[in-house]
Amino acid sequence: MQTKLADFIKDTNQGKEAQKIIEACVHCGFCTATCPTYQLIGDELDSPRGRIYLIKNVLEGKEVSHKTQQHLDRCLTCRACETTCPSGVRYGRLLDIGREVVENTVSRSFLDQILRKGLCFVLPYPWRFKILLKIGQFFSPFLPKALKEQIPTQEKDKLRPKANHSRRMLILDGCVQPVLAPNINTSTAWVLDQLGISLVSAPSSGCCGAVNQHLSDPYGALYFIKKNIDAWWPYIEEGIEAIVMTASGCGVMVKDYGTLLKADPTYARKAAKVAEITKDISEVIAQEDITKLTIPPHTPRNIAFQSPCTLQHGQKLVGVVEKILEKAGFNLTKVANSHLCCGSAGTYSILQKEISQNLLKNKLQALEKEHPKLVATANIGCLTHLKSKSSMPVKHWINLLDPTDEI
Repeated sequence: MQTKLADFIKDTNQGKEAQKIIEACVHCGFCTATCPTYQLIGDELDSPRGRIYLIKNVLEGKEVSHKTQQHLDRCLTCRACETTCPSGVRYGRLLDIGREVVENTVSRSFLDQILRKGLCFVLPYPWRFKILLKIGQFFSPFLPKALKEQIPTQEKDKLRPKANHSRRMLILDGCVQPVLAPNINTSTAWVLDQLGISLVSAPSSGCCGAVNQHLSDPYGALYFIKKNIDAWWPYIEEGIEAIVMTASGCGVMVKDYGTLLKADPTYARKAAKVAEITKDISEVIAQEDITKLTIPPHTPRNIAFQSPCTLQHGQKLVGVVEKILEKAGFNLTKVANSHLCCGSAGTYSILQKEISQNLLKNKLQALEKEHPKLVATANIGCLTHLKSKSSMPVKHWINLLDPTDEI
């Protein structure tokens, strides 16, 4: 798809990157078959192909309207289109660029601005989020059912094993996950302990930057990215084996650090190294002898696995978790349209509630159809979203392999 960028962006790094991505698109339409929003809404402008045209017009200097902004906002950034695109169009990256330009061109309503700034102010900071969550839980008995369902529950954390193995890996504690489900990383530590690997945390690391990045706040995202790189670098110099991600949404973000900072003279090399050694927990376990693992006898064996978009489309780790679970003795039920998003998509479930709830309803119907005893997933956002309406337990899949976990 040919494009002639406007003067305001054509000579920038963003402009050059966007032009290459747009020109890779051949307008074939394969992406429309796997786009969740296009399937729900039926509007071409709510498909990847339509949004690429909108972004192309924006970058060519044509008029930008609130309508343009709305269609870009409605995108889940699930990247299912990237999986089916025969031309390898990097749609997710193009969307980030397009959203940033539109954000600087089209004003939002006062309430929308407050909501988005509030999300960036609270979610990436565990203590702020924890305080807000506690307030919500305190008032939840007095709230309508629809609002009460949106307030997530918390788990109590357990003790982690001592780090006494020669093999050591870093783990990202994250922002929302340690507040809502700290046992995900604790279970990861116990599972890897059985495999002769110790997990360590860098105290000054935190949010991966995805919240800010996808809310068109690239400078806020860069703050978190550089903070994490600085926190991890001493461990990398000591020869840490890998940086482990237990939230697939964080994983796809951290693996993109090298791309996001490739023009930064100070951080480009370090960011590339971080991206190189970042592994989803499934990638780590898939290379180990899982016969060493002790599966608790009370753990349900008939389960449904919801593969997050950030795992299967973002990181391209299709079937990796499923194979691990099957080798460990679990029976995975069939899930129709498993490539479709559950509707969580970071802050999407807050900002685009109607579409999000429709996708959640469809996903739960698919997951529950064959009557599993439990739903397993690989991302804290998906877990919280599914849990809000699921009729059965929803857990991170790593919890199923933890000999100390009580399900």
